Amino acid sequence: MSQESTGGATLLPDETAALVERHESTRDEHDDAFAAAKALVPELGAHVRDGHATVGIWTPGLVEHGVPAEAVSLEVLTPPADVDPGAVDAREVTFERSTVPTRRAGEVTYAAVEGAVPGTRERLGSLYQLVYDPADATSDADPADLPGELVADGLATVQDPLADSVPFGAFGPAELYDRARLDAERDDRDYFATLGTDDERVATSEDDGLPRVDPATSMVEIHPGTATERGSLAGLADFVETVGEKERAGEDPTAFEETFAGYDAVQLMPVEPLTERSDAPGNWRGVARDGDTATATVARPDKVNWGYDIVVGAFGAPCPSILESGRPDELVDFIAACHGLPDPVKVVFDVALGHADDGGLRILPDRFFHGPGMYGQHLDYLDPMVRAHVLDLQRRKMDWGADGIRVDGAQDFRNYNPETGEMEHDDDFLAEMDAVTQEVAGTEYRPWMIYEDGRPWPRHDWELASTYRTLIEQHPHSFQWSPITFAHNKPAMLTFWASKWWRVREVADMGGNWITGVANHDTVRRGTQVDVPESWEGDPINRYLGDSAPEIIDRAYDNPATNALLHTLLPGVPMDFLNANARGPWGFVRDTDAEWNVKVVADEHNLLDWQVREGDYDDDRFFTRLKALGFGTREELDAFVKALAATIEPTDYDSEAMCAMLEPLDPPMDLTPANLDAFADAWMRDVADFANLGHWRDAQDAERTGFARRVREFRQERPWLRESMRLPDAPDDEGPVTADAAEATDRFGYRNPANGSVVYYGLRESPAGDERVLFVGNMEGAPTAVTPADLVDADLDPAAFEAALVAPGVAEGREAPPALDEAVELANGQAVVFVAAR
Repeated sequence: MSQESTGGATLLPDETAALVERHESTRDEHDDAFAAAKALVPELGAHVRDGHATVGIWTPGLVEHGVPAEAVSLEVLTPPADVDPGAVDAREVTFERSTVPTRRAGEVTYAAVEGAVPGTRERLGSLYQLVYDPADATSDADPADLPGELVADGLATVQDPLADSVPFGAFGPAELYDRARLDAERDDRDYFATLGTDDERVATSEDDGLPRVDPATSMVEIHPGTATERGSLAGLADFVETVGEKERAGEDPTAFEETFAGYDAVQLMPVEPLTERSDAPGNWRGVARDGDTATATVARPDKVNWGYDIVVGAFGAPCPSILESGRPDELVDFIAACHGLPDPVKVVFDVALGHADDGGLRILPDRFFHGPGMYGQHLDYLDPMVRAHVLDLQRRKMDWGADGIRVDGAQDFRNYNPETGEMEHDDDFLAEMDAVTQEVAGTEYRPWMIYEDGRPWPRHDWELASTYRTLIEQHPHSFQWSPITFAHNKPAMLTFWASKWWRVREVADMGGNWITGVANHDTVRRGTQVDVPESWEGDPINRYLGDSAPEIIDRAYDNPATNALLHTLLPGVPMDFLNANARGPWGFVRDTDAEWNVKVVADEHNLLDWQVREGDYDDDRFFTRLKALGFGTREELDAFVKALAATIEPTDYDSEAMCAMLEPLDPPMDLTPANLDAFADAWMRDVADFANLGHWRDAQDAERTGFARRVREFRQERPWLRESMRLPDAPDDEGPVTADAAEATDRFGYRNPANGSVVYYGLRESPAGDERVLFVGNMEGAPTAVTPADLVDADLDPAAFEAALVAPGVAEGREAPPALDEAVELANGQAVVFVAAR
């Protein structure tokens, strides 16, 4: 390959030499390979500097296979100024093409370039990737096994894993993006200037000389793809801004807007670039190079996914599938909208770096991977450069402006120990994640740290054995997901609150550093995987919640008694789920997998029972793709998907055999493996559309949403409720709780015997001793009369307590609010919260 620059972008030799010299001096300054890698990697990727760009990409495979440095060029593809990166329809675009020589230092390929156009809010910037001719490799490996991906003209392309923007997906070239410009123009710069100050809007604590964002008081989880009709971060930002405008104007929110109100944090489900089906046309394809031009078929990805199927490559960039404009600015706009509310709301990123989808094998160096695992590929965290890359990907993603980080599946960060023959938890790496420093709007800080860690998962006894406290004990400022928050909790099942009492009591005793809540993306899904029997007699489902499965699932995950228990009594940070708050549908959607998509649908075979209400399937807005395949009625679709689920095990997921087993059903489509795949794709997209909350904005009940909002506001007014309860029989070695009777001001218990209903009750006293809060709720079971004062073993003056929160329905037929020393009838899911000043 020619080593002369071509096209409009040209090599800057002196600046490139400076990159190489800095690399070599950094290596010389560090004896430890990981320390050197940590110093090198932040300078890799693409950076806009003083009118030019620098690019550095780790390319160990090129070295391993003997591809000469002079055979590798940086390809720069500059689009016309009017290209719309937000368009999802495939179209041809002709780019100005430049090839720029590169230099190699160690295993890194460098180039400093003049003439590349940085991307901005208004326009798509120059795209870039490394290209080389596989024939130049000296190894005898098959060309298909060489680094990067082969393209039609015989070249191979290598992508930048540290890209800031990938408008056409992680499998296409990266975009040179001007992050410094975006950072300088963001609307919430004043917010970040308050970090580490006495400004009460954003509380922080000192951590090794830096401010660390303090925990939230309560939080809501949001899936950007279904939260608004537009299914984008721009749509979500507009929604938040509308809520803020109403708050400033003193206007009442709509019932739907109330589902978002009363929180001081939102946790976004992952916003990283996703994998793509290997058997489908990509969003960057058909590149035809002709001298100083290149024509490609491009489209913004339109993937339907929860967000966890990431390839790790380009992890630092926002997922283009949820960027309506194709511009990373949308992510910053959403964060700034949250920070700009009258009462600022923190933004927490859900970071899934514990594994990579198999698609990552296509675009990352082989050294990234340890081997296959439960969720795709294990990453090799012991490799110094991999270790440094993953940490820097975390930093780059969080530098969009997040206040907190939730580390998905922290128990999955493991390495193989040859001495024990087992995979062992890499707590040293998790500690490195905890120490990553962010810099936004000129302010350095560390985020609120949250781990999801269910170790010893996946050991068979993990539900009994997990303490959910390992990382809290190592990092006392950090939080973990609590035992009542993990995926397998199903509050729609009868006796859930009775059988889970021991875990709920743990939350009371030592939950000050736990994320609590029963509604999240995983738990609702697990609830809908339960079989709904034809006869409801003797079944394990809590029929006191409603008369139909959809009514039961809605009330299980948005329940007045549960909301009041979590927000007015139990410690930790309660987290709800926006789809559950709105009682909208929810299901597992994932259209990015060519191999397992049919099985995923089969696993969801009960979804219609739980989530599709009477008349929903007949609505012309819903299930349009499945209807086009011939499934005209809900009953026909339900019978087919249940039969599909029954074929998985006996056929060992053999698609031909599955089709043969399904033939007697005489389904409305020809049964071929390809058509089964098309059915699964239609299912995923139809379920995602059905779950979009834009359809359910006007289906909210103001009494219900208003009570839930007031419950959350109650907690916001009492942040001391986050601390663990001071219970008389709690061990004195579990943090802030105490066995000292003089200090055991709190109570928590359940009525015994149950007599057909599980009644929880509890008493909290503020640390200053100036307020008491008493909760009583019927968590499940038949309606029952309770006298709150008789339940609590404490010195109470009933006359001092007033009913502060009364669940919908409790006050019906009453002339006065419930009193502490009077019997009150509580149906399943009803609760009353009393308050007394002291």
